[in-house]
Amino acid sequence: MILYIKNMVCNRCVYVVQSLVDKMKLNTLSIQLGELKLKEEKLTQHQLQLLRKELEAHGFELLDTKSSQLIEKIKLSILQYVEECLEDIKRLNLSDYLEKELGFDYNYISNLFSLTAGTTIEHYFINLKIERVKELLLYDELTLNEIAFQMGYSSVAHLSKQFKKETGLTPGYFRKLKDSKKRFPLDEL
Repeated sequence: MILYIKNMVCNRCVYVVQSLVDKMKLNTLSIQLGELKLKEEKLTQHQLQLLRKELEAHGFELLDTKSSQLIEKIKLSILQYVEECLEDIKRLNLSDYLEKELGFDYNYISNLFSLTAGTTIEHYFINLKIERVKELLLYDELTLNEIAFQMGYSSVAHLSKQFKKETGLTPGYFRKLKDSKKRFPLDEL
């Protein structure tokens, strides 16, 4: 049985969900971001309600509809793409990447995402990139030029313009603030 879980966006989330499943004495085949595979073919209504309650108590949501499951897969794929920005400069563009990862036409994915999530894939992607840029700025280990290059921006000017548009601050000013309340958890984007 495969269950899809909203807001499961980091390794700590995977650990928490694994702990909840273990507590319920369910048998896990695998667990990864947004997805839980159980050995059980089907859960009883009581088990399903209990799992849903436990997940919600920890800030997660069990996804029931196919479209909500696909939206979560899209978000996780975009998050994975942003993380890969740091590792693979010669990557596919986002639309090709999503088509390859999800097996759907990009126009379909894009329209479904916009209707369901209330934002475009492109804007969601920009928000994730900006959050990653914020993280890199706070670490204060890379120059703005290095960050722009690693995050796939064509120039520091392009990064700076997009950063200012999204945050209202320049990257340099943001770096000087050093306030942890400047960043947003990924599951709230």
